[in-house]
Amino acid sequence: MLRIGRSTQRCCQGVSRREFLQAGSLGVLGITWADLLRLRALGAANDPAIRSVVVLWLWGGPSHLDTFDMKPAATDEYRGPFTPTRTSVPGTQICELLPRLGKLTHKFSILRSLHCSSNDHGVAGTIGLTGSMAGALNLGGLTLSGSARPCTGSIVSRFRGPSASGSRGLAESAGRLPSFIVVGGRLHQGKKPIIGEGGGKLGAVYDPFRLEYDAEEGAKALSLALSEELPVRRLEDRRSLLRSIDQIEQRLDERRSVRSVDAFYEQAFSLLTAGPAKKVFDLSAEPDSLRDRYGRYRFGQSTLLARRLVEAAVPFVQVNWSAHVEAEEDSGDGGWDMHYRNFEVLQDRHLWMLDQTMTAFLEDLDQRGLLDSTLVLVMGEFGRTPKINAHAGRDHWEKCFSAVLAGGGVVGGRVIGSSDARGEHPHSRPLTPADVAATVLDRCGITLAQLQQFDVQPEGSVIHELF
Repeated sequence: MLRIGRSTQRCCQGVSRREFLQAGSLGVLGITWADLLRLRALGAANDPAIRSVVVLWLWGGPSHLDTFDMKPAATDEYRGPFTPTRTSVPGTQICELLPRLGKLTHKFSILRSLHCSSNDHGVAGTIGLTGSMAGALNLGGLTLSGSARPCTGSIVSRFRGPSASGSRGLAESAGRLPSFIVVGGRLHQGKKPIIGEGGGKLGAVYDPFRLEYDAEEGAKALSLALSEELPVRRLEDRRSLLRSIDQIEQRLDERRSVRSVDAFYEQAFSLLTAGPAKKVFDLSAEPDSLRDRYGRYRFGQSTLLARRLVEAAVPFVQVNWSAHVEAEEDSGDGGWDMHYRNFEVLQDRHLWMLDQTMTAFLEDLDQRGLLDSTLVLVMGEFGRTPKINAHAGRDHWEKCFSAVLAGGGVVGGRVIGSSDARGEHPHSRPLTPADVAATVLDRCGITLAQLQQFDVQPEGSVIHELF
């Protein structure tokens, strides 16, 4: 049985290629990633309406009342201490702690009437990333491991395949890169990873390729990390052995020749060593002034890496603000889950970081001529309670929250949907994460007929007011 992640295929001898490699101390990456490249190539779709999607995922649930849907006329226990600021769009206000974005509001649109059906981080996160409730709940309200709909990035990966070489900019030297890349650790609620960040029913072969930014080491390709038992100097020996065992692969696919490792293994080897594609991950190639502009913190540098991936024509990039929902003071890594000290943390850290990085990203894309072909989505799994709790915080609130979209044909300066006077419920044009997912897939040029073939058709409708 050939095992690729959680996907399996029968071998005529009943031999597991993965087990064979492990037995030979070779099950590190090359085989698995090569298989990923090969299988993803089978799912390449037609030319899309846009080239790339970037999701800036604000894990933990940011407060809509303290960011993009303020309620200055509400009473003190709802509105909070921050005041609205004027923006570049008359009549549209956002938080005073987002002054740069206020000057750029004409470049993005705001959704103010999103809602979903769960206030559990893992469940709501799965809904947000997949656009579906399928497999997200059981009778106890707990997440069901492995049963979720594929996330939107995995669906795009299935139909778009690896990014094509020959595009302009970094893509000219990058060769083929993974078609779905997540920058940041796997999303967790407590110690449990959520189920909505992978290939779901499409199989683990469409799980994201994962990178991570480290302040000391820079960008690390976690999916390409070499084990301590396999230093780079031994890769040539490994490559030779891969060629020698390729006869097993012939039994799995009679169309392939036994003469050598195919092009996908060559790509995997290129990514593992000093191949051109690896240069895309190197942030040191960027000017210090630009790195400063994005912000010398994890989210800032991760978003800069996303811009390099867009320039290299990667179809879908997701940047995770954090891997855990909790703030650092609560044993997390800086998430947006602020049940107490909400306003203190927003003022001291989160909002100025979001303001600086998001503005730098949109301006950088625009200046490089990439914004029109790149759809940018900024959202979390839900919002926060409009009523402030006794600990100067806001709790989980799935009944109404906001998101921001830019680029990819989005008409800037629009506000779509509205919430009621306290921001508790949608007042007009109620929207769901399913509508957002349907919009993303539509902009990627993936047809309903294609999606129906794999039973991953959208559960929502395209938000046409954005375009």
